[in-house]
Amino acid sequence: MTPPVIELRGVSKRFGKTHDAASRATRALRRAMGGNVQDQIVRAVDDVSLVVRKGEVVGLVGESGCGKSTIGRMVAGIMAPSDGQVIYHGKDIATLPLDAMRKATLGVQMIFQDPYASLNPRMRVEDIVGEAPMVHGMIPRGQEAAYIDAQLTRAGLDPAYKRRYPHQFSGGQRQRIGIARALAVQPEFLVCDEAVAALDVSIQAQILNLFMDLREQLDLTYLFISHDLGVVEHLSDRVVIMYLGRIVEEAPAEEIFARANHPYTQALLSEVPRIDTRKREFTAIKGEIPSPLNPPPGCHFHPRCPHAMAACREQAPVLREVAPGHRSACHLNG
Repeated sequence: MTPPVIELRGVSKRFGKTHDAASRATRALRRAMGGNVQDQIVRAVDDVSLVVRKGEVVGLVGESGCGKSTIGRMVAGIMAPSDGQVIYHGKDIATLPLDAMRKATLGVQMIFQDPYASLNPRMRVEDIVGEAPMVHGMIPRGQEAAYIDAQLTRAGLDPAYKRRYPHQFSGGQRQRIGIARALAVQPEFLVCDEAVAALDVSIQAQILNLFMDLREQLDLTYLFISHDLGVVEHLSDRVVIMYLGRIVEEAPAEEIFARANHPYTQALLSEVPRIDTRKREFTAIKGEIPSPLNPPPGCHFHPRCPHAMAACREQAPVLREVAPGHRSACHLNG
């Protein structure tokens, strides 16, 4: 079996409110007066374990607010987990020496959702793409211009425009600049966080084809985060479904789309528009996604699940194998 590039082991991420001096003084006064002072904690990711193997494209899917972008940021080293470990080639990134940690950080790069906000508007394209490889000594002296031109060409941009600023490009071109910037430090793993969501449909197709071409050319591994199941089906080897900070189902892409097991996955797939089902009515998942400030006990999906039973309200289901390579977290399987 191909060894993993990235492995998450029991990873959780919590966010709490940051208090200024006035807030801290007020809270101390309330405590002194016998008041109940509690911090509100957002549980963005809750005990997630995930393996991404060399050469795979893993699609990470879920509704907005389920924690998939937070996972992407922890994988890319932008955020540290509150609990658990992020393993890179068998070693915990948090325990690596500084040089090895820097190498691991360069090996995993992220492409962001918003091509407008992810680029520094004060920098020219040649500086955006060339800054990191020059800082890390990846470009031989005197070959900076040729190296930057090669990165832009590979991402589908004309190097003649490298002296321009980001505001002089379209959304699709800006996303290509982001791709060139990520690839300039020669990573082996890309985290694509809704990388085509903000683009026109025709441009989406071009960027998706570029991702697949780069995968073949550079032997890349992807964690592809998206809420678009059509895109995930087209790109992914394996699909992971998240709901409110937890993984609820994981299987090869063909298996997920042919034999979804978890009620949440089934509900998501039933809402995907297809040509052969254009005459039927689509029924949205009932209810709203609960707040991560106060997630429901047991299975987080039970308030919206048509099959919920007593065990669902009391005990969180564990991921268990329901078919070879297919795991699902649902009490219906037990």
